[in-house]
Amino acid sequence: MAIQTVGIIGAGTMGNGIAQACAVAGVNVVMVDIAQAAVDKGLANVAGSLDRLIKKEKLTEGQKTAALALIKGSTNYEDLKSAQLVIEAATENHALKIKILQQIDAILAPEVIVASNTSSISITQLAAATSRPDRFIGMHFFNPVPMMALVEIIRGYLTSDATHDAVKALAEKLGKSPITVKNAPGFVVNRILVPMINEAFFVLSEGIATAEDIDAGMKLGCNQPIGPLALADMIGLDVCLAVMEVYLEQFGDSKYRPCPLLKEMVAAGQLGRKTKRGVYSY
Repeated sequence: MAIQTVGIIGAGTMGNGIAQACAVAGVNVVMVDIAQAAVDKGLANVAGSLDRLIKKEKLTEGQKTAALALIKGSTNYEDLKSAQLVIEAATENHALKIKILQQIDAILAPEVIVASNTSSISITQLAAATSRPDRFIGMHFFNPVPMMALVEIIRGYLTSDATHDAVKALAEKLGKSPITVKNAPGFVVNRILVPMINEAFFVLSEGIATAEDIDAGMKLGCNQPIGPLALADMIGLDVCLAVMEVYLEQFGDSKYRPCPLLKEMVAAGQLGRKTKRGVYSY
């Protein structure tokens, strides 16, 4: 099935980023949010992002105009009916996602594919809340969406081959490099990344090296663009801790135990960039 129109639920950072990626690739977009102010802000963010690409000479004014013309903003789920694929990109809240998915499931034609941009919630579990588990899939984009090449395509227990192939083809049309992943806590990237960050906190707490030297070691020795502790500050120490706690609970394996220093820093309210203080001061 050729996907010509993509519906996106959520006009926030991820939603408007996905909208931009689709529109630049010539795909029609319907971007829906509950408030008109959120929709307007999402559209403004896309325009601003395209302007930055023009300044870098990666895009022309004509391409910007053409891309913006392909994005329709709306506060009405009914407008999603024109889409062959609807991507849910709402806040990472299980109950909210289930509510949204059940609402759109009742509106959309049976053949429409539904995807979730979740970074942590079970695709199989979300699919079970709909009448189309075979046409439900995870499509996990990475932030900032226009810049990041990766899309994790997550197959739920009942996701069909046709659904997987259609979504993979769309990701490639957007210029992304998709990887196929089975449904499991953290999927692939976060499953590897967050325990690495947690281990960096253990190294720091044991006094093996300073934060600066730990980050320098990983940047220079493993060719990472940013060290794990600086990355933790960027993600949010509370988010890193929450992910580790989910892994510990769902895998039942002590190797996922959160570092006590990470727990202490979160308890102290030092969450990283968003609180101006984490491992580093901002």
